[in-house]
Amino acid sequence: MFSNPFSLSRRWLRRSQGLLAMICPLFLLCYVPVIQADGIVHSDTGSKRIILSNSYAGSDFRKVMVQNWKEVASKAQQKRLIKDAPVISANNSVAEQAQQIQNMIMEGYDAIVILAGSDTALRGLVHDACQAGVVVVILASKVNDPCVYEVNYDWDEMGRAEIEYVAERLQGKGNLLEIRGIAGDATDDDISAGLHKAAQQYPDLKIVHTVYGQWTNSVAKKEVALALPTLPEIDAVVDQGGDGYGAAMAFKEAGRPLPIIVMGNRQDELAFWQQERDKHGYETFSISASPSISQVGFWVAQQILAGKEVPKVVKVPLVTIHSDELDAWLEKMPVGGAANPPYSRQDVVKMIDASLHQ
Repeated sequence: MFSNPFSLSRRWLRRSQGLLAMICPLFLLCYVPVIQADGIVHSDTGSKRIILSNSYAGSDFRKVMVQNWKEVASKAQQKRLIKDAPVISANNSVAEQAQQIQNMIMEGYDAIVILAGSDTALRGLVHDACQAGVVVVILASKVNDPCVYEVNYDWDEMGRAEIEYVAERLQGKGNLLEIRGIAGDATDDDISAGLHKAAQQYPDLKIVHTVYGQWTNSVAKKEVALALPTLPEIDAVVDQGGDGYGAAMAFKEAGRPLPIIVMGNRQDELAFWQQERDKHGYETFSISASPSISQVGFWVAQQILAGKEVPKVVKVPLVTIHSDELDAWLEKMPVGGAANPPYSRQDVVKMIDASLHQ
């Protein structure tokens, strides 16, 4: 008569647990994560410290991102899921950010979440952090070292979506102005590369000029205004978010026809789109990252510290807004805000598990 394999498995599990209970006290490194059915690892991280290193805090997006981090960190501290989780921002200076990260390593943080100002200049410090036993999570940027975890968007998809929309509206032919972010930033490079890759499918779509708007309306407005006198008629503006309203103001003040401007989910951009739609039937669409990616970075770091298996790359969905969704998004969006879904620990664990099985 054959034994029930499930019964054997249960007996083996009970014996293994008993043996583990006897062995664990003998070894300080013995550690068993507590994993619930929801996928969350509930091991004690109440003594752990996580810190966010932010390369730049000058745009509305970054300000909201920092606020989102502080909100989730405060709640996690109240629940004793973490001891401390401050934010330190550099003033768009890689040297300043590097010094800050060096201090974080020396101060003994258990995890550092980094929105990097350079994909190369911080590589040595990131490697040093890993060698010191620090968990390093790179957020919406890149630092190429095999020890890091990356939380990021599919920037190729963002570029493709913008070009596909513009190509459909313009029937595959027209002059495009590209507004980039910050020169040397990996995210800026990735989004621009995605745009140009997608544009190759439409030889009659011409990117006739490029400016750097630093993801900020005031800078974008200034740079577009300086460029416009030398440019031919512009049919569409492709960009990276945070610059749509500034670009629109530059065209308006120059007395130029308002082109299709892909918006970047900021409240001022969406409100302008709504106003122009209601007055003149203006149409576009909006796509961008969300500032709440900082919450994803926080929970990824916390779950790594808790012992959860996490892939080296965790993908976060982009937020897209079409005309029929515009009013609903604006109704719940504060002035100065952005389209910004919150991410709970459960939400992030689902992203982690989905990325594990890709």
